[in-house]
Amino acid sequence: MRASNFDLFDPTTLVMDSDFPPEDGCDHGDFAFAFNDSNFSDRILRIYIYSERIESTQSPSERVRTLHVSSPILAARSPFFYKLFSNGMRESKQSHAILRINDTGEAGLIELLKFMYSNKLEATTAPAVLDVLMVADKFDVVSCMRYCSRLLRNLTMTPESVLVYLDLPSTVLMAEAFKPLTIAAKQFYAVHFKDITKFRDEILSLPLAGVEVIIASDDLQVMSENTVYGFVLQWARAQYSKRVDRRKIIMTRLAKFIRYPYLTHRILTHLLTCKEFDPKFAQKVVAEAISFKAEVPYKPQTYIRDEKPNLDRRFVERAYTYRPIKMVEFQQPRPRCVVYLELKRDLCSSLFTSGVVVCSVPFNFGGQLFYLKAQRYMDDFGLFLVIVEEAGAFVFDYEFAIRYSKPTQEFVSKFKRSYRSTVGKAVWSLFLFAIPWTHVIEEDSVYFIDDFYHLRVELTDML
Repeated sequence: MRASNFDLFDPTTLVMDSDFPPEDGCDHGDFAFAFNDSNFSDRILRIYIYSERIESTQSPSERVRTLHVSSPILAARSPFFYKLFSNGMRESKQSHAILRINDTGEAGLIELLKFMYSNKLEATTAPAVLDVLMVADKFDVVSCMRYCSRLLRNLTMTPESVLVYLDLPSTVLMAEAFKPLTIAAKQFYAVHFKDITKFRDEILSLPLAGVEVIIASDDLQVMSENTVYGFVLQWARAQYSKRVDRRKIIMTRLAKFIRYPYLTHRILTHLLTCKEFDPKFAQKVVAEAISFKAEVPYKPQTYIRDEKPNLDRRFVERAYTYRPIKMVEFQQPRPRCVVYLELKRDLCSSLFTSGVVVCSVPFNFGGQLFYLKAQRYMDDFGLFLVIVEEAGAFVFDYEFAIRYSKPTQEFVSKFKRSYRSTVGKAVWSLFLFAIPWTHVIEEDSVYFIDDFYHLRVELTDML
């Protein structure tokens, strides 16, 4: 037993549980032999057990369970019992103490009291351990909350069990002793449902606590942030029939998890008129997103950042299927747009080794829809400008540039060409460049700056 100078049966010298280190590394001793034994007890604990259906504690259906307890042992483990047996409650001057608890918490309370004597639990299943955890939170037995949290973390997690954890009262979720389990549960949920397209129907039926965890994840796998925005609206409309309720739940719980800077211009325009979002909030995040998109990637960022961590996460890029771009548009002297695309080194490696094709999010210019496509081109790294659904005759110049790491880290133009269309086509690709793969991926490659490959395409309307 932990060495100390306090008298076990002198409540005035008790060491409180909060004084012990995390994970309750102290040795409280095993007093299981003394549980409910009058020879080692100084108080009688009367537990009034009632049903949820009974409003009055004086109901004839109420029953009483009596236990012999040691006030020093219970007081040493719980501030609640310390007050109960000292000067914090009226019962402190009586030879018996009184507790009242719902009948659904009876088993958990008995388990908790045994734990306070023995440092052990007989409960092994998740529901039984959760019952003890809830009672431990109620009576402020932190060591038992830590113990229950460890037990639950060691049990096999399922989407169903995790949802139960996440739906616990906020007092439990925010408790320091429960945080490790909360983190583990959120990580499990985020990984299990990271592909929201695959689990769309299942996720749409989830309660709010589960949806929050999923859309907050940085590792969410979606085609673009447009998917997340659309999912939030679809879930809210499926769960709440009234618009006022949808707006309230979106604005108070879900809006902060959407990465607005990565929404396309089309969706940002939709957001400005969406009735489920507060107009002032929509105007703020849209203006911020446009500012973010207009920033030249290698220049200092001037867009607004909030101090709130959840809000600031909206600048973090997820694992999008379509790569985000930044685009700057000009109207004088001719309509022109400059598009920036950044590719990580490991993504570039996968182009060659696995043969995947990487596409940017689509962008509009001159009434036409475009996107950039990077792929393996024989033994080279190739980049294409793809024109989708030509609306009619148009002419534009296009210029391609790469940002080199040496000597100045500025973009260097590789070539400039013109394109003329007279007949509408479904899809048309313009080959921009090819660089030998060995030159791109070599260890001291001049094409990567901070592990990013920086590309720029400039389009100018010549009509």
